[in-house]
Amino acid sequence: MPSVKIINQSPFPLPAYATHSAAGMDLRAHLEAPLTLQSLERALVPTGLFMELPEGYEAQIRPRSGLALKQGLTLLNTPGTIDADYRGEIRIILVNLSGDPQVIHPGDRIAQMVIARFEQVTWEEVEMLSATVRGDGGFGHTGKH
Repeated sequence: MPSVKIINQSPFPLPAYATHSAAGMDLRAHLEAPLTLQSLERALVPTGLFMELPEGYEAQIRPRSGLALKQGLTLLNTPGTIDADYRGEIRIILVNLSGDPQVIHPGDRIAQMVIARFEQVTWEEVEMLSATVRGDGGFGHTGKH
């Protein structure tokens, strides 16, 4: 398991895996006072966390399913990517897609973060691509089943 350097400027605990097999860790709102998001309003919410990922890793920021289902709060730019060379505060772009105002309180779990390995590629420009059964079918091409 790789080690990640982290600075926590919030009074809340570090992100942690809730279960042995969990892929994501919850991120909390580092707010001084409750924040109300009106319907269709968005806000950049700080977490108080700064980290140094190892080379070859990224952090993916994803919505929390319960928050989306119960309150209509989700993330714009999802999944968000935090690169290994970023050293700024992790901040979350929350949006209220419900028809009602929603309140985010200090310490609320507002997103989840998944740390993942990645590979960079080099491009090889060609005139043709290999044929497949699927071809250029996309956007529902394989049916609804």
